[in-house]
Amino acid sequence: MNRINLFRNLSVRSKAFRSVPATSESVTWGKTNFDKASSTLVFAGLLIVCSVAVGCSSDQPKPAKSTNQVAMTQPMPPITTTPDAPALPAKPVHKKVVRKAPVTMTYADKTSGVSFQYPRKYSLETGDAANQLVSSDPGVPMNFVQPGGVAIAAVTLPTSVYPNGDLAAAFFDVSVNKALTAEQCGEFSEAKPTTPADGTAPVAAEASKLMIGDMELLSSETLASQGAREERAKYYHGFENGTCYEFALKVATTGVETEGGKHVDSKEVFQRLEKILATVKITPTTEVTASAPTTPSAAAAPAQ
Repeated sequence: MNRINLFRNLSVRSKAFRSVPATSESVTWGKTNFDKASSTLVFAGLLIVCSVAVGCSSDQPKPAKSTNQVAMTQPMPPITTTPDAPALPAKPVHKKVVRKAPVTMTYADKTSGVSFQYPRKYSLETGDAANQLVSSDPGVPMNFVQPGGVAIAAVTLPTSVYPNGDLAAAFFDVSVNKALTAEQCGEFSEAKPTTPADGTAPVAAEASKLMIGDMELLSSETLASQGAREERAKYYHGFENGTCYEFALKVATTGVETEGGKHVDSKEVFQRLEKILATVKITPTTEVTASAPTTPSAAAAPAQ
């Protein structure tokens, strides 16, 4: 409607302009009016253009909200999954290590060079204790041809190995005698135990040879008895390092059977002691003599 009224006003004004006579004043007035009319026409044209622009813009569909547009056009971020943390390796279960005690023990004497192995359950005596143990039984003393023997070690088999048996004693001992020559070391003295009531004397067997490794030993056996009691001994001599070594195996039984007990076979006991003898080694020993340090007679000349 605004547009129609505008056109009507323009047509009325144009008719009125045409009907006015052309005089000087009218010319001036008409010129003035023409300028005003021209301005009005220009203004009216601008209004028409603006109205058309507004009408066109109003007919166009309204754009979607920017938020929706952004929401529709913006790409969805990729779904990322955090990788599971690597499983920690299971801690190893530390098992309690039970260290078993060695079955055998080793004896070694640097002074004499003697070494051997013996069962852990057996008792070991050295030094004065060993010498006292060997000399305490007059029935089976040392068997050197000359005095001067000294016991350095003795291993005792516990009697509990034969429960309810008649075992009185069983041991393996090592003695040395530095006063003997190699020839004298090969000889054995006659055993002189306490004279038994029935007058039985100890019996000495002839010497025989025994090889233990590279070591040659001469052996002899004795038997002494007193009533039901028996004392058997096996002696082995070897000459090394300028010394006569004696290895003795001794077994004594009471011969008295207790209730529920039995007599112990000496041969079986000797077999146990012979296992110790089989491990004997004699290491060569050397005497070290001290000497005064030597001093150089003249200082060495420096190298040119």
